[in-house]
Amino acid sequence: MTQLKQASGPRYTRILGMGAARGDLVVPNDDLVGPINSSDEWIRQRTGIVTRTRASAAVSALDLAVEAAQEAIEASGVQPEQVDLVLVATISNVQQTPSLSAVLADRVGANPAAAYDLNAACAGYTYAVAQADALIRAGAGTHALVIGAEKLSDIVDPTDRSISFLLGDGAGAAVIGPSDTPGISKTVWGSDGSKADAVGMNATLTQFRDGSAAWPTLRQEGPTVFRWAVWEMVKVARRAIEEAGITPDQLAAFIPHQANMRIIDEFAKQLGLPDTVAIARDIATTGNTSAASIPLATHRLLQEHPELSGGLALQIGFGAGLAYGAQVVVLP
Repeated sequence: MTQLKQASGPRYTRILGMGAARGDLVVPNDDLVGPINSSDEWIRQRTGIVTRTRASAAVSALDLAVEAAQEAIEASGVQPEQVDLVLVATISNVQQTPSLSAVLADRVGANPAAAYDLNAACAGYTYAVAQADALIRAGAGTHALVIGAEKLSDIVDPTDRSISFLLGDGAGAAVIGPSDTPGISKTVWGSDGSKADAVGMNATLTQFRDGSAAWPTLRQEGPTVFRWAVWEMVKVARRAIEEAGITPDQLAAFIPHQANMRIIDEFAKQLGLPDTVAIARDIATTGNTSAASIPLATHRLLQEHPELSGGLALQIGFGAGLAYGAQVVVLP
């Protein structure tokens, strides 16, 4: 019997470069408190957010993604035409099809790269990293552009007290390519659809079309999500460290999804991270940007602490679905 030829790729991959783009508007808490009958102090105490970045009406998630992607490609030293995989994690592309990734690939000069969008909410970036790593090692591509891009201000209700004040707009990008040494550990990922009602959209597009619901927006059951993130996701983070074959004290950085400063602080406490580990706290001035939050936080951490380059970072995303993903990466 004739045997099919099988593709094979490099043994290892790593992140070669990163890029970031944040919304052009800085929105302080005081601008949002009226419709939710709240205060700047309440938001700071509950979330750690002082300001968040949001994009002007004319700026789309695609625009943010293109800006972040161009920086990541330049930083990686890879030519745009060498990028043959484009993966965009997003929940806020307001056009169902074509994919944001296909248009983005053309905009950055990577046409005709294989391109697709994926939706794992706030875990989207870690899912995309896992897929890029696997695809390259399987020989399905050589260089992957991985992006988390969100314009959450398009899908937020200013009067919603559960989530509206948390959300920001931005895009973070990474170029992943072959490596002589391991640069991305095994991903610990999964989902729990039994808790799907805890965070997500409050209506469907067909309900909006039929007039039985307003424009769908995000909302959450805050206490449910908080407990799940703190107690269940710490277990996932510990497993990711174990799968990487390291101990917490060997980490240079901890980069969790920027959901809430209280969750981040409790995470670090539960993991027993030593003071030598830099902890990303980008949420204070960027807000929660869902799939974009981890790459944005990574980019800022490397800007502020260039000595972290080459060190190990534990990144973990968790959110609607409920979906989660964690892996240890070598910082570019």
